[in-house]
Amino acid sequence: MADPISQSAVANALETVYLFSKLLLSTCLIAYDAGNSTFARKTPRRQSANGANELKAVGYAAGLLFLVPLGDVVNRKHLAIAQLLLLAAALILVGFANRWIILLIALLFIGLMAVVVQIVVAYAAALVPVQQRGKAVGMVTSGVVLGILLARLTSGVIADLTGWRAVYLSSAGLMLLMAGVLSRALPSLSRPPLNASYPTLMRSVLRLFITEHTLRIRGVFALLIFAAFSVLWTSMVLPLSAQGLSHTRIGLFGLAGIAGALAASKAGRWADRGAGQRTTGLSLALLLFAWLPIAYAQTSLLLLIVGIIMLDFAVQAVHVTNQSLIFAARPDAQSRLVGAYMCFYSTGSALGAVVATQCYALWGWYAVCLAGAAFSALALLFWLWQQKAAL
Repeated sequence: MADPISQSAVANALETVYLFSKLLLSTCLIAYDAGNSTFARKTPRRQSANGANELKAVGYAAGLLFLVPLGDVVNRKHLAIAQLLLLAAALILVGFANRWIILLIALLFIGLMAVVVQIVVAYAAALVPVQQRGKAVGMVTSGVVLGILLARLTSGVIADLTGWRAVYLSSAGLMLLMAGVLSRALPSLSRPPLNASYPTLMRSVLRLFITEHTLRIRGVFALLIFAAFSVLWTSMVLPLSAQGLSHTRIGLFGLAGIAGALAASKAGRWADRGAGQRTTGLSLALLLFAWLPIAYAQTSLLLLIVGIIMLDFAVQAVHVTNQSLIFAARPDAQSRLVGAYMCFYSTGSALGAVVATQCYALWGWYAVCLAGAAFSALALLFWLWQQKAAL
């Protein structure tokens, strides 16, 4: 077993994890967006570009189910570093690829390895005492949110320029740099809590879905809030592009989402103080009301910004609260729990993207907002039902 970790080492490790999560998410998303714009320009069939996006999503979902749970049986630090090295290799492969099939395989692998962020979330939760677990999860999630914002800004610039191969190759270099930093900066934790074969590990993940009430409840919240979140961010570019805004200017709207980073950093502390249920209810109400100013996106950019701030704050507050509560329910199964929980997240994000695209194509922006409000209202009603059942 590893030696006890000092408080200063824990603090330094959390700061490193925070910066790592921010850089990793921004790098992955920038690469994704650069690839998307390239495929849209260079492929003769729209189906091919859609296939690239679907492969990345399939890879990410597979990683959540089959890689993230490994954090409960192997050293999480070593697992994260190995995934970063493999992710760098996949990025290099994309950067030099000259055949479509090679691009698709590499993108599938990028999606598979991008779940390293979830390994780091579980690592951070295990690094601190139980009473500080929410704070640690909030710090990592805050880094993730800021990374997403950075990607939105930078990918907008890239979409207006060229040089996509350089984006992938520089991203690979950054991954290698992060792997080196993490190998030196992060302390190794004690032996993983579970000693089991891989088939046994997978069966235990399925049992968690069945036996863990908190996981199921918080998973439903995740599915609904990220469906609402995806409804906005999938479709927002459409009415803004219709107003003649460039990808770079549209990317600047991501700055409004900095409220999500603030919510992530605060919500974990609120959960540590026992205010998780109250935080959830208030945040879901805020999420529902956010769609009112968002509905005016075609006539008022200021109201859109207000709505984005409200929505991002609400979603990230619930997201961090969800993870804090499920970790508290089973501290010995953190990697399996985060993998299982994020499956709900991915399902909700995919559902929201499909709904938003169809609503905008058939009925326009107001239908998109009604769909987002419907997901938000369902989440709030589900919370009210849970509160009533608990009485």
